[in-house]
Amino acid sequence: MPLLLNGAIKILREDGDGDELLLYFIERGDTCAMTLNCCMGQTKSEIRAVAETDTTMIMVPIAKMEEWTARFKSWRNFVFESYHSRLSEMLDTIDTIAFLNMDQRIMKYLRDKAKINGDENVQSTHQQIAYDLHTSRVVVSRLLKKLELDGKIKLQRNQIKVIDL
Repeated sequence: MPLLLNGAIKILREDGDGDELLLYFIERGDTCAMTLNCCMGQTKSEIRAVAETDTTMIMVPIAKMEEWTARFKSWRNFVFESYHSRLSEMLDTIDTIAFLNMDQRIMKYLRDKAKINGDENVQSTHQQIAYDLHTSRVVVSRLLKKLELDGKIKLQRNQIKVIDL
């Protein structure tokens, strides 16, 4: 089980065709609930993790996870809090998909990435945003241009400055 010491990792769900959907980010001090579930159930993971920034992590062996869960209340609380946090983030992702227009989804995505990276300048291509949001690059490019005209972002090559944080 990974424990993130610093950096940020995005957690993605991949379909049978290789298309992806961003589920949530994990940051310093976090672990991935999906990984916890796979480790405890000894099943294959159904997600993919990609480092968003340079990261450092430690890996806790499954045997230690089980032992610590039984022995240490603080560890058990950490595990349950991790489940709760990630479940809340996945519900937020579902709400975003269900209730926001694509331009609102893109703005939320850019704000989240700016927050995760601690920088108003988001290093990303239109294609990468499209992959993460499970849409087409053409749609992303058109909506980014609209957001720029609305004064919410500033487009640059492979970088987007988020003005409306």
